[in-house]
Amino acid sequence: MNWSLALLTLLHLLVPIYWLGGDLGTFYSAGFMMDEKRPVGERLLALKIMNGIDMAPRTVLILTLPTGLSLAAAKGWLAIAPWALAGLWVFGLIWLTLAWAVHLIHGPRGALARGIDIKIRYAMIALLAGSGVAGLTGHLAMPFFIACKLLVLAACVTTGVIVRFQLVPLFPAIAAMKAQGATPQSDAAIRKVLGQTRPTVQCIWVLVLIACVLGVGTPV
Repeated sequence: MNWSLALLTLLHLLVPIYWLGGDLGTFYSAGFMMDEKRPVGERLLALKIMNGIDMAPRTVLILTLPTGLSLAAAKGWLAIAPWALAGLWVFGLIWLTLAWAVHLIHGPRGALARGIDIKIRYAMIALLAGSGVAGLTGHLAMPFFIACKLLVLAACVTTGVIVRFQLVPLFPAIAAMKAQGATPQSDAAIRKVLGQTRPTVQCIWVLVLIACVLGVGTPV
């Protein structure tokens, strides 16, 4: 048995599991945070749970590319030099560290990490989309399903960036609720923001399922 191949396969399979599971947990917790009948303390606890669970999909999003390309190289679907794969893993771990810094460091102290992280995401969208299109048009040698998965991943990163901008008005509403308690204004702002993000997050679920179908229906 090829244990390294089995481990890579397992790691790549865990991506959609933690992605969809984490998103569903966040989605469910959001209902408690929006519930105006609950005490502010409970709603803030639900928010804390949401933020914690949400790091699961954020983490596996970043690990999707190194695990996927390593698996593709191991199965002979892509010709990638070992040094290139090693560099990809180093980059992925650095980006992952940065993403966790964004999660843990709030306010002005986290501005630099947030700025670098969003620039990386823009670059990754361009790189993934460009590589996917190049694969589909024959300018890069890769199987059809991998080219499609690169495009799907580009769409996932794009949709995640959209969610990030949709959530911006949520932070002052939460700050107001912490300082003054729940008010009709803060409750309305929270409902509006989470209502706007709901279809965007559901779009990500569809994209992840499409990627799973491409992976399972695979290899040609």
